[in-house]
Amino acid sequence: MANVNVRIDATTKADAEAIFSELGLTPSTAINLFYKQVIRTGSIPFTIKIAKPNRKTVKALKEVEKMEKGLKKAKDFKTVEELMEDLEN
Repeated sequence: MANVNVRIDATTKADAEAIFSELGLTPSTAINLFYKQVIRTGSIPFTIKIAKPNRKTVKALKEVEKMEKGLKKAKDFKTVEELMEDLEN
């Protein structure tokens, strides 16, 4: 057997260990499972990525910034149907 020493903030440790407990796992077992998945898959067993907004979201964010600066007026809708029709177009 080998030992692994890891520094982790107390809240993260407590939150994770509460979930491990609900699953009937010790922290050691959970970490062993992680290592075995790394070996089995040859990778980190979950996606690690920087979330980037898509073009539609970027456009919407820029529109909101213009509204906040008073450069553009927000649309007014009299009914939910009008709003939904505008969202679909």
